[in-house]
Amino acid sequence: MDRRQFMQLSAAGLLGLTVGGQISLEAKRMRKNGDYSIVILGDTHFDTEPVDVYHSNYNEPVEWLNCVQREEFRRNGEMWRERCPRLLNNAARLIDRKTRMVFQMGDLIQGDCGKGEVHQKMLSDVMNHFKGVLGGLPFVTVCGNHDIRGTDAEKTYHDYMPKRMSEELGAPVEKTTFSFKIGDDAFIFIDFNSPDDEAIEQCLKDTEGARYTFIVSHGPVFPIDGDSVRWFFHGGASEKHTEKRRYFRRKFAERNAIVLCGHTHYTEHYDWYGDGGRITQMTMSSVWTDESLKNYELYDDGPQAFGSRNKQAGMRPDGSKVKDESALFDEYREGLRIYNRSKAQGSYKLNISKDRVSVDFHGGDSKEVTKTFILR
Repeated sequence: MDRRQFMQLSAAGLLGLTVGGQISLEAKRMRKNGDYSIVILGDTHFDTEPVDVYHSNYNEPVEWLNCVQREEFRRNGEMWRERCPRLLNNAARLIDRKTRMVFQMGDLIQGDCGKGEVHQKMLSDVMNHFKGVLGGLPFVTVCGNHDIRGTDAEKTYHDYMPKRMSEELGAPVEKTTFSFKIGDDAFIFIDFNSPDDEAIEQCLKDTEGARYTFIVSHGPVFPIDGDSVRWFFHGGASEKHTEKRRYFRRKFAERNAIVLCGHTHYTEHYDWYGDGGRITQMTMSSVWTDESLKNYELYDDGPQAFGSRNKQAGMRPDGSKVKDESALFDEYREGLRIYNRSKAQGSYKLNISKDRVSVDFHGGDSKEVTKTFILR
């Protein structure tokens, strides 16, 4: 047995993961007690100063997009100078004896490196740095749009990250869509950038009978209220995407799925009933661009507000007019029981037991719980 095999088997045993049909002793203990936690980071957009560390080969030719992305480099460098390291250190303090691993909701890095080798260095640097700060716990990330953005970035991510996730989980991961179980609970990680529907179907099949089913995706499964409404899982306007969106919405609802996601840079809580079941979505973000965003203040609250921001939106950064997507929001609004969102940024702790699933939000670097969301 080589070192990598040993680390994989050791990780599986410690985590209580189901690996190759074999149930570890820790998994058996967890099936009896059933309670554990997972620390979660939202989008992190890891970057650094000076800008040429990762972006010296940046080569976006479209002027307006170049301006937008260079402003993101400036934003990231500023927040990772001091503020986001405080957030990361605080996330490490949330870890206790019941914590099994750390999740990250995609857009782990900024991307835009302009060269595959630099993109891989950015991925490797952040994985090693986060692992060190977070006490060496398995660190599991889902693919975001920034994680594959830039020259040769998508190929680099697909070559690098499944191998890294195999090491983290102690089980083979071959794609950016994969699943595993902790005790009786299923975790299905979905690459929403290019959904592999066949792989998602297989993950659902492999995890049938789970106590709780968690869908982990960078992009949400509900429309995004604002100017980028359709940037969600199978959110395209075509007939094919509409069919796929409704199909998987029904599949997830039948499992009473809990969706963990990022992408919007908001802290959001949805609870939707329809298609014969229920989907609860928790959107999380760690893009702490301003000190004030440690405070949880409601930006939208109540199902009646869902879609209102889209109606108010004017022009996109490229100068095109935002489309009114009222019909799409109407399709979901009737089933919404809970809809709220805040611009607050921080870290999160998912607490799972046989009687309850909740998320404790810690705004910024707050040691105290800022707000608790009850998901089940």
